[in-house]
Amino acid sequence: MGNLVGSWRFKEPSTVEECDSTWGSDSESDEPTAEDDSGISDSVSPAESERAAGHSGDAALQLTDSPESAPRMKRSFYAARDLYKYRHSYPNFRKSRQPNEYRNLRFYMNKIPLVPDGIYIEEILSKWRGDYDKLEHNHTYIQWLFPLREQGLNFYAHELTQEEIKEFQSTREAKRRFLAAYSMMLDFYGVKLLDKSGNVARAPNWQERFQHLNESHHNYLRITRILKSLGELGYEAFKAPLVRLFLEESLCSGTLPNMQHSVLEYFVYTIRLPATRRRLLRFARKHYRPAHAFLWGPPSKKGACSGGGGGGGVGGGSSGIRAPAPTPEHHRRGEENTASSRINVSSHDAIMCQDLVGGGIKGFPDLGSYEAGLSGQLMLISRRRERSEFS
Repeated sequence: MGNLVGSWRFKEPSTVEECDSTWGSDSESDEPTAEDDSGISDSVSPAESERAAGHSGDAALQLTDSPESAPRMKRSFYAARDLYKYRHSYPNFRKSRQPNEYRNLRFYMNKIPLVPDGIYIEEILSKWRGDYDKLEHNHTYIQWLFPLREQGLNFYAHELTQEEIKEFQSTREAKRRFLAAYSMMLDFYGVKLLDKSGNVARAPNWQERFQHLNESHHNYLRITRILKSLGELGYEAFKAPLVRLFLEESLCSGTLPNMQHSVLEYFVYTIRLPATRRRLLRFARKHYRPAHAFLWGPPSKKGACSGGGGGGGVGGGSSGIRAPAPTPEHHRRGEENTASSRINVSSHDAIMCQDLVGGGIKGFPDLGSYEAGLSGQLMLISRRRERSEFS
């Protein structure tokens, strides 16, 4: 009954176009200018930007495929809906039945340990930084370090509440440790935090770490979570510099080609300000190859392409234009957000289920059946959890 009442209060979007308001207020005068209210640093490093532009031709050779031979691609509705809900502060959110214990805040105050590992935040910050094997293979800490208002796959981690968010944002010690955790994860990815405004650049170890990050696709899910958590805890302005850096590395320098889809489909859309998303997507469109396969807007000025509105690119998200063949990333992640809205598991964490249930779901040769199988696994987890709550 609670779900029915929620659906009466707010009608969820049913198409990618309804989920994406990026271009809804677009205008001819909204082209990139010297003014930048988005927090994007066009000079993450001037030398790096010039180098990125110089390598765009090489990246095009790596990422371009024959339009005639490539399968048709379109944007993920699951991703669009998940990020729509996040940007709009979960319009159908149901208050947790658990008492508000401020467990996330208490964890960051070093008063309770991470569960189930039994580790305190100070130990993580002091001993885990630079321990890349531990940060790669442990899958329980990320929900504690970067809490959200949605349930992850570590059911010991509690969802954030609006009251806890307010307390967190007014607690200097918690905020200091949160930024230290963010810096630790950036170092793990080969990125360094430059200042208190959130500007970032390549770290000294970027070559080794980027090579790892390019092949370690489950970290793209973690980055989505980190970006969401930044926005929840008062650091919305930190998102755009990081997303811009990843766009440069994946589209221009060719150092993170496997991240290209995740940056455009997920990272950009964690940003709440449409004007900031537009600037990032215009930058991406300029460097995307093949250019005709760019799915993320703006829509055609002549209105000639199907898809329209927020979802269409130069040709529209549902126009059937051909794009590069899906990389193994797309199949491995199952479009990252396979879980339906009925499953009480964050779509961000959906594919990480593979690591927790033993390395993946076997026997699903195509993406559609893969998604169906994963959805079934997650539904089973959800039902078992519900039975345990009521027993």
